[in-house]
Amino acid sequence: MAGRVQGKVALVTGGSSGIGRAAAERLAQEGATVVITDLQDAKGADVVAAIQAMGGKADYLHHDVTQEQAWIEVMAAIKAKHGRLDILVNNAGIGISASVLDMSLADFQRQTAINVDGVFLGCKHGIPLMRTSGDGGSIINISSIAGLKGSAILAGYCATKGAVRLFTKSVAMECANAKDGIRCNSVHPGIIETPIWDSIIGTGEIGDNARAPRSATLDAMTADSVPLGVKGMPEDIANGILWLASDESRYVTGAELVIDGGLTVK
Repeated sequence: MAGRVQGKVALVTGGSSGIGRAAAERLAQEGATVVITDLQDAKGADVVAAIQAMGGKADYLHHDVTQEQAWIEVMAAIKAKHGRLDILVNNAGIGISASVLDMSLADFQRQTAINVDGVFLGCKHGIPLMRTSGDGGSIINISSIAGLKGSAILAGYCATKGAVRLFTKSVAMECANAKDGIRCNSVHPGIIETPIWDSIIGTGEIGDNARAPRSATLDAMTADSVPLGVKGMPEDIANGILWLASDESRYVTGAELVIDGGLTVK
């Protein structure tokens, strides 16, 4: 372990699979104590076991990010066990593909509750705990390239990820004004090999962020649209998260880290 986040305590929501799992493992490799939260308890336990097997420190909490009381309880548990919070990765999210004419209000509101309300609640309840140490902290909100450009079949998803983008900037300015040392940045993945893409293109279960087998359809999308010609992997996003979590990015706040193989350049 190189220790780029040595001694820091990190919370990763949606950490049982996909980008969340990769981020949790990468932060632990670099010395952070990682608290993983999710609704997928068995997978969460697997991530903790994997981190501990490589000599890292991690624990797991069941957590519905749409429920404010759940956030209060998670922060209380972190304070009681670790005494502080230095890194918050608001990663939990789902993707629902549908025409704006066909999407149900229930689906629109469910997606918003997870993708936007969850990020809001994470910041609302995470910042006070970060401030108690007096050492500042880093909030990393996972948006998407869908928060930068529109899509004909992803109006609801784009709305949530665009909201995360501007919410992040506003939180960054609020913390900067408070001079609390807390930075807040957003990460914008492109086509990454996780099953959130299966739900978007209609080949998987909505909300399942576990690692998927290679998809010919996803490969075709990549070949058609990504300048580098290859899909990203969860580890590619995890490396960006690690940089934003570390002191190497101490002068970065309110920024958008786009990791998309050049997809949004075109």
